[in-house]
Amino acid sequence: MTVKLQSTRPSRGIRGGFLEGVAAERVVSITSPVLLLLLWEALGRAGALDERFFPTPSAIASTFAQVISSGELIGHAWTSLKRIAIGFVIGAVPALLLGTLMGLSRMLRAALKPMVGVFYPIPKSAIFPLLLLIFGIGEASKYAIVAIGVFFLVLLNTMAGVLSIEPVYLDVGKNFGAGRLSLFTTVAFPGALPLIFTGLRLAWGNALILIVVAEIIGARSGIGAFIWNAWQTFQVERMYVGLVMISFIGYASFLAIDELQRLLIPWKGGRTG
Repeated sequence: MTVKLQSTRPSRGIRGGFLEGVAAERVVSITSPVLLLLLWEALGRAGALDERFFPTPSAIASTFAQVISSGELIGHAWTSLKRIAIGFVIGAVPALLLGTLMGLSRMLRAALKPMVGVFYPIPKSAIFPLLLLIFGIGEASKYAIVAIGVFFLVLLNTMAGVLSIEPVYLDVGKNFGAGRLSLFTTVAFPGALPLIFTGLRLAWGNALILIVVAEIIGARSGIGAFIWNAWQTFQVERMYVGLVMISFIGYASFLAIDELQRLLIPWKGGRTG
């Protein structure tokens, strides 16, 4: 008796429908913001939007080109990025180490979790005046507020990542004679990487917010200072240019983080949702 096996490969119709669906999704994701900008432009030109508060996208683009060509916006953006990068490293590195240790040690977790629970909910922007008193109006206060905002997000996600590791993997490492350092570097830290990247992504977005707040309050340079100076002189187009620049930095940064995630944990494919 002959048995015919049916192929489990998807038919061309199914593959074709899937590809068409992906293509349609990409078209929608591209055209929807373009249509929104066109609508904004049309409403502005028709007088339905007050251009004193909502200048047209073409006016914002013209101002953007001017401040880019003059080098003014690039200088402010570079200043903000340096502050974020330094503060991010100061906050993220100890958070990674401490979060991994808290995930591995029940006693350390019991000792530190109450303090984390007390300090984490405090709005970081609310303590910036205190940081100005301690560090002054120089660069140190900007580094400090970014580092504090980054620290808790990376710490909590790293600890959660270690706790999400199946205990059997830790037991196997111990049974094979792995010491604490080896267990840290070969099991705990790699196993927690997916949630660590979630924490890094959230922390970077929070750092962008905090640096703008810090620069508005106590700086003469940076994207926050650029936006604040535009508000003081009622140059609304320049305010929108600053917002667009922040959005661009954030989007490009998230793409870079996703690419790094693909390289370090390829089995996750860089998926964020």
